Amino acid sequence: MPANYKPFDKAEWLRLEKKADELRRLTVQTTVWGGSGHIGGAMSAMDAMTILYHRFMKLDVNNPSMEDRDRFVLSKGHAAVGYGPVICDYGFMDVSGLHNFNLTGSQFGMHLDCNKIKGIDCSTGSLGHGISLACGFALAGRVKGIDYMNYVITGDGELNEGSNWEAAMTAAQFKLSNVVILVDNNKCMIDGRVDDEMKVEPLDKKFEAFGFETERVDGQNIKELNTAVEHAIENHKNGGTKPYAIIMDTIKGAGIDFMEDDYHWHYGALDEARTKQCYDSLDKYYAARVERAEKEA
Repeated sequence: MPANYKPFDKAEWLRLEKKADELRRLTVQTTVWGGSGHIGGAMSAMDAMTILYHRFMKLDVNNPSMEDRDRFVLSKGHAAVGYGPVICDYGFMDVSGLHNFNLTGSQFGMHLDCNKIKGIDCSTGSLGHGISLACGFALAGRVKGIDYMNYVITGDGELNEGSNWEAAMTAAQFKLSNVVILVDNNKCMIDGRVDDEMKVEPLDKKFEAFGFETERVDGQNIKELNTAVEHAIENHKNGGTKPYAIIMDTIKGAGIDFMEDDYHWHYGALDEARTKQCYDSLDKYYAARVERAEKEA
């Protein structure tokens, strides 16, 4: 755990809800600045990115290449319209860089380039390679005698690609317990419903069959995500020999009512009226989530 790791109490839950809300809003604004973006899948993955970056990962904005940092791979790299805001808000890059997201001459492309963006461990975009990269990071750490966690966010649509499952076998074969795969299981992909294009369920049972410890959670519930990531870290720290898979049941476009669970919002643009709708919906969404935290904490 990071040195500043805190117990998960109501204050911590509310802090993370506030940060996730800020990042969802910045993702909307980045989509506006860029003219378009893969906003639906960025919103479904935002809670996971929030809790990794703002609770669990060991990072240093003043030394982004420190050897024992935790690694993060956004395998579904097209969700960069949400990942760019995470990186800037954290302090690796200035938020002003998002003002020309994906425009000519911008450092921030539709898929983030680790040679241009500080704090990015690898460039992603071509789907199916993120788990392989995490396995490589983990094996490199083993060779160097350095221990760190390696987190991957992949998507259920991306798991159509066979290379993911080759990498999963590799993680299990080499007992890479510090590899944690978080599946953004939002049931949608660019062409339609995942089940209509290429069924991937039952994902928990599949990863279990590939030699993983598995856990299934509501990917839009900070408390459940926290518990699952804690279990994954404990699995490694306590001498576990299996990698960990967290299947996050999520909602495409989470928090924006007219986008939710609609594959047509895999990619899209926002005019002034739609932007206002986004913010109005996020107001209600945040209020409902705060209410849940107040009741359940």
